[in-house]
Amino acid sequence: MKRATFLIAAGGTGGHVLPGIEVARELRARGHECVFVGTSRGQETRLVPAAGFALELLETGALKGLSLLNRLKTVAGLPASLLQASRVLDRLRPGAVLSMGGYASGPVMLMARMAEIPVAVLEPNVNPGLAVRWAAPFVSRGLVAFPETLPYFANGQAEVIGIPIRREFFDLPRRIRREPFGLLITGGSQGAHTLNTAAVEALALWKKGRRLADLKIFHQTGERDLETVRAAYDDCEVDAEVAPFFRDMPRIFGEVDLVICRAGASAVVELCAAGKASILVPYPYAADQHQLLNARAQSAAGAAVLVEDHALTGDRLVRDVEQLWDQPSTLVKMEEYSRARARPGAAKRAALLLESLAGIAGKA
Repeated sequence: MKRATFLIAAGGTGGHVLPGIEVARELRARGHECVFVGTSRGQETRLVPAAGFALELLETGALKGLSLLNRLKTVAGLPASLLQASRVLDRLRPGAVLSMGGYASGPVMLMARMAEIPVAVLEPNVNPGLAVRWAAPFVSRGLVAFPETLPYFANGQAEVIGIPIRREFFDLPRRIRREPFGLLITGGSQGAHTLNTAAVEALALWKKGRRLADLKIFHQTGERDLETVRAAYDDCEVDAEVAPFFRDMPRIFGEVDLVICRAGASAVVELCAAGKASILVPYPYAADQHQLLNARAQSAAGAAVLVEDHALTGDRLVRDVEQLWDQPSTLVKMEEYSRARARPGAAKRAALLLESLAGIAGKA
């Protein structure tokens, strides 16, 4: 089979980078070379080299959520970013480009299209980011995680494949025994102060109500609130694992009945793959409110309870958790609805599409 180089533009958060790495692993297993393009400010500088892939850096910035001065700086630097992207494309001559979103994706997509290099977009959120909305009419193919995203692309130019994530999430067996009741609280790799504060308040209420003995809690705090949260758990003498970051998240998913988390795209897809019920607390400052839209879609499907950030308190957390804890039939339905939204094989489907765009007859 013909071998090719593929360029993956992915940057910013782990939600953009990690799915790109899964696609790159699939392409590498099929004999191809993958190179990432990002910036020096995102998670890609840590995650991509750790996964064993090369990373090209562009000097480009954001346009949304910044002051007018900073937006003008980004616009002023755009010609240089486009030149850098053009040089990377000329040097690597990729068979196709996959855009995962992030600051570098715009210049790379534009210059790739000008060079007549096929471009595919993998959009993980219900509501695409600015670069994808701009590029959607011009890309060769759109790959999306949710059916709600299809209208952003020309008719027939996009398909729903899910988001490439680790296979272990799909392989988790259904959890039948719910004693003790397993609870995961996580604000992502950086933690979430709102979730951490509400959890500490909830611990005091559960201690007062004498229900802590029936709980097993996993809490990923991030670094900032670690000591405060850990002290609260120590004071309550609850069965808990508290850490700034959990590396083996599939194991923890297998031991819990309910997940309380933000609503980033990767988090939502992991919930679906594992068939987990959740309480979703969208990050209120996410670009274009994409986390809120992700959470609304999951809630509308019956798979999650949506609580907006400003409404989350310890009392609200206790009330929502106990409502599901005490109604196992409702929890089972939520798990079924969540699993129904899962789409395994996303990395393989993305790899096959990229091979097709590059003119390679890939092996299914």
